[in-house]
Amino acid sequence: MQRQPFTALAAVYDAIMADVEYDHWADFVLTYARDGGLNEPGRALDLACGTGGFTRELVGGGWAVTGLDFSEAMLVEARGRLPGVPFVQGDLRTFDLGERFELVTCVFDSLNNLLGAEDLGAALRRARAHLVAGGLLAFDVNTRVGVRELWEGDAIEGLAPLPDGEEVHYHWSHHYDAEADVGVVQAFCRVGELEFVETHRERGYDPSDLEPLLAAAGFARWEIVEYPDYAPPTPDAPRVWVFAWAGASA
Repeated sequence: MQRQPFTALAAVYDAIMADVEYDHWADFVLTYARDGGLNEPGRALDLACGTGGFTRELVGGGWAVTGLDFSEAMLVEARGRLPGVPFVQGDLRTFDLGERFELVTCVFDSLNNLLGAEDLGAALRRARAHLVAGGLLAFDVNTRVGVRELWEGDAIEGLAPLPDGEEVHYHWSHHYDAEADVGVVQAFCRVGELEFVETHRERGYDPSDLEPLLAAAGFARWEIVEYPDYAPPTPDAPRVWVFAWAGASA
């Protein structure tokens, strides 16, 4: 019944996440990119792409996208959704594709799954290494407040229809482990007679945590904002977005 994160969940992930506003997130990112000088769609790398929800929006915006994720199960779903897009299995901290992109993205608090500054720093360095001069990295993270107070009532529950006519019943509970300084989600799902649980852990990162890591990764400049108005984050912001520009040299 207990499964590794993002394995059994892959088959029902899109049904449970049907209301995620990937289209609005993509507009938010691509508007910032255009305003910053990336006027023509080029090559994009979508990190922690999962089942390809955000990847699809980038493709729809005219970008030539490569998706990368650690979970092969999630990539199976992504390849079925977007058969013309290259999807690669890889670790955010160590991947090396041997090419560079104008835009690198990593959305839906995926970087919070890296539970230490060393791992997050490694991922930022890998992202920077895959950007052309003047390229843009765009990502979001839950802050420390966001990880502590993930959901009102610390649980979400519902039924979601699946393409084959069945339904997935899900009950996800959250608690904050103060000693480890991480949020823990127990994700229970049931489809017919099949039941499984995945345990997901996230560490929150505030702007003060992110800025030295961005500098050490070699980014020339960055801006940390809130969605959807690009305003400076308030002290109690549960989530922030980061736009970091690569300089002239790696």
